[in-house]
Amino acid sequence: MSQRVVIRRLPTGVPGLDSLLGGGIPEFSFNILAGTPGSGKTTLAHQLMFSQSDMHRRALYFTVLGEPSLKMLRYQQQFPFFDSSKIGDVVRFVNLSAEVAGGDYEHVLTRIVEEVRNFAPGLVFVDSFRSIMLSGRDNKLEELPRLQYFVQQLAMQMTSWLATTFLVGEYLLPEAESSPIFTIADGILWLQQSVQRNAMVRKMQIVKIRGQAQTPGWHTFRINDDGVQVFPRAILSSVSTGGEASDGKPGDSRLTMGNLVLDDMLGGGLPAGYSLLVVGPSGCGKTILATEFLAEGVRVGEPGVLAAFEKFPSQLHSGKLNALVKSGAIGTIDTRSLGLSIDETLDDMTKMICKMNAKRVVIDSLSGFELALAPEFSEDFRGSLYRMISVLTGLGVTILMTSELEDRYTDLRFSPFGNAFLADAIIMQRYIEIAGDFKRVISVVKVRASAHSTALRLYSINDDGIQIGHLLPRYEGILSGRPLYTLDEDSSAAGSLM
Repeated sequence: MSQRVVIRRLPTGVPGLDSLLGGGIPEFSFNILAGTPGSGKTTLAHQLMFSQSDMHRRALYFTVLGEPSLKMLRYQQQFPFFDSSKIGDVVRFVNLSAEVAGGDYEHVLTRIVEEVRNFAPGLVFVDSFRSIMLSGRDNKLEELPRLQYFVQQLAMQMTSWLATTFLVGEYLLPEAESSPIFTIADGILWLQQSVQRNAMVRKMQIVKIRGQAQTPGWHTFRINDDGVQVFPRAILSSVSTGGEASDGKPGDSRLTMGNLVLDDMLGGGLPAGYSLLVVGPSGCGKTILATEFLAEGVRVGEPGVLAAFEKFPSQLHSGKLNALVKSGAIGTIDTRSLGLSIDETLDDMTKMICKMNAKRVVIDSLSGFELALAPEFSEDFRGSLYRMISVLTGLGVTILMTSELEDRYTDLRFSPFGNAFLADAIIMQRYIEIAGDFKRVISVVKVRASAHSTALRLYSINDDGIQIGHLLPRYEGILSGRPLYTLDEDSSAAGSLM
């Protein structure tokens, strides 16, 4: 029986990228960083180089640019991964502009091999390799055999010198399909950026990586003050989807909502690990209910995380939640920038949940969340939300989501997105007319695999939060085209909350 050969994998130093590659970059591999102009290829290359290089694995960076290397470095050195102390002994830059201008592949290859032999690097970068491809005697068809030979020789030379090589170039997909270099490469990382309605999204795809199981599909990434950060696309696995206790029986463990009457309406509280959707029109108290849910968690020793897409914590419930945030009992994530992706938001939430060991998560609201997403994600909001809820409940947290729903009085709906089926439980808040006044009613629409109240109850909102009152008497005309309720002014049900 043959012994399995294990190839060493180099950590990239790029958050989120190692998991996409299946553990890192295979040592001594021949790789391509390709994509559209401005997609972040050079920044990614520098981040890889400075993260992986040291005195035992030096790096040689060939530039084929019409501008001096110093101009490129002037911008790259703004990132924290740039280590100026490595320049010279550990990292060396070589400009190939003169050799490439002659259009002689052999001359270019000779110069590259000579520099590699003299410096003995463990990492080699050529940026932009496409400039070499375009320099070969006007890139005529008869040059393709010589071009392919050049690429093969370069790959063989780099492998023989035990160097991990990265070729950086601007390519479009039609060019990639016809270029011989893509068939020889061991790994191909494809980068692109798209702009829709003033929102820009950068994406990355691991087209291939030999000998490793990479994560398929497109994954979003950002270039921020720290450099490139990748947000792997959430892929559903056979994890628990929530609502199950340790023995697998739903409803064995319940969370209190911060309101005894509401707990009773839910059948004893909200089952742990469930996703709860709170729907209702503007001003009905959805955010206040969510605040009480988080505050109750703090009281019983269950930390929470808030993703507020409409208001800052200081604006929520007269600063009550803001005080909990300042105390460190509630964690918040930054949701103020437009052009978010589901995976970026999910990455932030997952990190905060793990950091705080959170048990409760509030998303307020889904309507604001949809507006904050880049257009290509909001177009498939239903599918994206499904992946997010599945991953979060798989972590064992209980989720409360709010969603604004236009109250049409005669039209009973539970979600503006058609995604009510994603929730394990639904609480509905509505307005009704009683003797010429608007009143608020609350009801539990569903609690999956659990008995619950189906009654409508009147409630009010004061400085102490939501106060749930009497059961609403059953009268004919409910949810009809006529005024919903015509109770007398002295009715006990109406009078209790007048």
